[in-house]
Amino acid sequence: MSVALDHVTRVVDGVPTIRDVSLTLERGALSVLLGPTLAGKTSIMRLLAGLDKPTQGRVLVDGKDVTGLDVRKRSVAMVYQQFINYPSLTVYENIASPLRVQGRPKAEIDARVREAAQLLKLAPYLDRMPLQLSGGQQQRTAIARALVKGADLVLLDEPLANLDYKLREELRTELPRIFEASGAIFVYATTEPSEALLLGGRTICLWEGEVLQVGETPKVYRHPETMRVAQVFSDPPLNIVGIEKRNGTVRYEAGIEAPANGLYAALPDGAYRVGFRPHQLQLADGRTGRHVFSTEVIVTEITGSESFVHIKRAQADWVAVLEGVQEFLPGQKIKVALDPDDVFAFDTGGRLAAAPGTA
Repeated sequence: MSVALDHVTRVVDGVPTIRDVSLTLERGALSVLLGPTLAGKTSIMRLLAGLDKPTQGRVLVDGKDVTGLDVRKRSVAMVYQQFINYPSLTVYENIASPLRVQGRPKAEIDARVREAAQLLKLAPYLDRMPLQLSGGQQQRTAIARALVKGADLVLLDEPLANLDYKLREELRTELPRIFEASGAIFVYATTEPSEALLLGGRTICLWEGEVLQVGETPKVYRHPETMRVAQVFSDPPLNIVGIEKRNGTVRYEAGIEAPANGLYAALPDGAYRVGFRPHQLQLADGRTGRHVFSTEVIVTEITGSESFVHIKRAQADWVAVLEGVQEFLPGQKIKVALDPDDVFAFDTGGRLAAAPGTA
């Protein structure tokens, strides 16, 4: 089975929320919609589900136009940020509810409910009411209900966003196994690059209703076709600075000159925008070959295992993710180093000119 959007545009109150999107989703594949708030993730899911109709374009299932087909006539299940369960029904009955609506035999309902409960580690809680469960257990119940329905298309709209950190991490590690066991088409929306990387599959990068890039998740992460994709796929935000390469030398807008070594060596002379992820900035330690910047600390956020150090150099504001507890004070001067093999170089139009591992 395949589900496709064919040159789909949706306009709401005169504002395009989806702009000429074409996508094909295949059975057995996980597709991650990655983008910030208002990128169009939920809008695409609602079009796939049949909850909304496109202003232009078509929705196809196995090549058949289903653009106007009511959602109740489609084989689709959806899980939202807010775990939605029937409060007056037990976990068992919540999971069984779509099968009862379908009129399935009692023995089949029991077998499928218990299979889904086992898959989602809910077997000990089948007799409980939803309000007796933790947030993670309630969300697993909602996912189990979607899976047991046997839908060909399962849509998960930021399903872990409202859970605490521990529960999110637990479910993130479980979901790829669940997806693989189900065999349905899964579409998972998230704003978090780390979540996309953990889930794997195929990532669809979105920005303001446009599809920027589609590909295997690690490939999109390592080789963003544009600076915008690199920005979408970086959290904390991508550090960006302009450079000019001339005659074997790189001049940074941040006010230093350095040899055009590493990735820069293969670039033709000219102007570029350079992007580097926060973990690629390190404290200067005297190692040769790296480009060193004298910076001033703005603020330091300590998370425990890492410290997010916000720094400025000339007109550039950057973030460095450093290991351990770094107790820098606002206004403190520190030197940070960047390996020229660890940068993304983009041309003046924002297209990728060189990436780590391609020089």
